[in-house]
Amino acid sequence: MLGTVAREEGATALWKDHQCIHGGLRIGLYEPVGSESLSYATFDLLAEGFGVKEIVPAYLDPNLQPQDLITGVSFASSASGYDPLTSKITSTISMAEQLNLFKQSLTKIKAAVGEEQTAYILSKSIFLVCSGSDDIVNTYFVTPFRRLHYDINSYTDLMSDAASSFLQELYGVGARRIAVVSLPPVGCLPSQRTISGGIARECSEPTNQAAQLFNSKFSSVIGCLNQKFPDSKIVFLDAYTPLLSLFQNPANYGFEVATKGCCGTGNIEVSLLCTQLSNSKTCKDVTKYIFWDSYHPTEAAYKVLFTELLNKYKNCFF
Repeated sequence: MLGTVAREEGATALWKDHQCIHGGLRIGLYEPVGSESLSYATFDLLAEGFGVKEIVPAYLDPNLQPQDLITGVSFASSASGYDPLTSKITSTISMAEQLNLFKQSLTKIKAAVGEEQTAYILSKSIFLVCSGSDDIVNTYFVTPFRRLHYDINSYTDLMSDAASSFLQELYGVGARRIAVVSLPPVGCLPSQRTISGGIARECSEPTNQAAQLFNSKFSSVIGCLNQKFPDSKIVFLDAYTPLLSLFQNPANYGFEVATKGCCGTGNIEVSLLCTQLSNSKTCKDVTKYIFWDSYHPTEAAYKVLFTELLNKYKNCFF
């Protein structure tokens, strides 16, 4: 998985190949775009759903074993984005650096299984890419750097162009099956409700509209890339629609609270402010909450998204 750490929102995952002996199902490892919530990432759940493994380890984990490279690792970094400025602002691993780490891992895989088997693994793997939310939420709307030079239309063009270049580079190193997760309705994150939703803390429509604009552009780009690379299967996974339904109709999915997180006030705390070290108070029953903190969904919410994506797109790669 490549991109933002999945446990944050849904993330970037790079799946290398995993072969299920029974049934011939082949699924790649995925490298997520990171998370600091206590929940599973959607990408971990997808890997589990495909029968790969329950948890996809980080490539930079010092305890990583050679077999992990064969069955799936994550190169994703929390709060990275398609816009290269995003990773500079947050001091995280950029998409370009993640791709370099993946290339590094190929050398190790070749040493373990040989050149021919590595090429086969690449051709049959699914690469899951999830990124862009931090570009919209933080780099564009929170900080002033991009807004000084771009309106939202031109900024989403910048994002789309960068994402297209990334996918073409990924194709260039052997990826043929690529799943790309859309942006979610980021304007409905508790933090964005607090910052931009007014006294009533409604969803931030400008933020959601920006996400929709990027999704529309990027979906068209992916269509063009599939025509340019006819031996590839690049699939755009719509996470926006099921998540918006979840946020707007929480009771339909067994939740009670959709506008704030379980940690602290639930309105603005995130990441390190929601750990044991911070001594933040938590809600009594996290299963009633869609969000763990003001940015990251709970495991239960991820499972809702996982079910939607798996049911809709599982057969698109085979």
